[in-house]
Amino acid sequence: MNPAAPIPTALRTRLEPPLDLRGRPLHDLRISVMDRCNFRCPYCMPEAKYGKDFSFLPGAERLDFDEIVRLTRLATLLGVRKVRITGGEPLLRPNLAELIGELKRIDAITDIALTTNGVLLGQQAPALVAAGLSRVTVSLDSLDPAVFSLMNGGRGELDRVLQGIRAAAANGLENIKINTVVQRGVNDHTLPDLLAYFRGSGIVVRFIEFMDVGNLNHWSLAEVVPSAELLRQIEQRWPLEALPGQYKGEVAKRYRYRDGQGEIGFISSVTAPFCGACTRARLSSDGALYTCLFAERGIDLKGPLRSGASDPELLDLMRRTWLQRSDRYSEERANPQAAPHRKIEMYFIGG
Repeated sequence: MNPAAPIPTALRTRLEPPLDLRGRPLHDLRISVMDRCNFRCPYCMPEAKYGKDFSFLPGAERLDFDEIVRLTRLATLLGVRKVRITGGEPLLRPNLAELIGELKRIDAITDIALTTNGVLLGQQAPALVAAGLSRVTVSLDSLDPAVFSLMNGGRGELDRVLQGIRAAAANGLENIKINTVVQRGVNDHTLPDLLAYFRGSGIVVRFIEFMDVGNLNHWSLAEVVPSAELLRQIEQRWPLEALPGQYKGEVAKRYRYRDGQGEIGFISSVTAPFCGACTRARLSSDGALYTCLFAERGIDLKGPLRSGASDPELLDLMRRTWLQRSDRYSEERANPQAAPHRKIEMYFIGG
């Protein structure tokens, strides 16, 4: 099937959107286009493991753009309306704007977002926006140069990240967010400066509780700064008021400054899990479908796709995968009796 061709009516109309075993629909697809990254953040991709001798996927093992578009079109039959491009660092994937343009032409897709560390955003923002990118989220853990370097493994330049954010705004992106992983004793003391920098800019800063993603970040609950604690600290300087949710399954709790200088958000996967409303699936760069950020394994789609599977066959595989989904790791984490399990590394399927 030509990935740019319309989906046949018979295939489009024969299925009801599936619900997983907990009654959750599929609405969001996060697509990792690159397993490599130009940062080595200790909580995601530590240098000790992913040094110069680490073997990443050969280019031929990654899904090509036509394959990604084909699978995304099929995913819209299952309810997907929003797509987020992730990595690794997605802007390392050559000609990424071409993929954005192809995804934009899928009628059912209403929103295309990108998560990036921002280093390459300045030079690519014009092409990405022109191709149809709706939103961008930049991962930025501190404005303190030393802390910034500590949290990205000594890679990248802070000025280039800030330049990338400015370029996104200058090219017309009105929905720009900053995602900041908060780690006690590492960057929590620098958060007021980060907020002050973006207050009044229209750019939303969101604080993410330090999570036990993957198997290598030596996660400890003692390093988690609960969102409620952080909220109290911020309100001592800038009074806030809660905002209503914008859609079902929204992961961030939103607040706005009472003085009208914008809003901030909190993503509290550890202290206030939101598994019950999760509508996200993830497609890895090597073509596996994952139903949770903390999943142990994914369902191979690349193999059947490259072996000549038809659209109905691929669609049935994706549908059955979602129907069998029961993931709720963030809720189970708090149970001391829960059995530990190895998780896919976050860089491989996106945050």
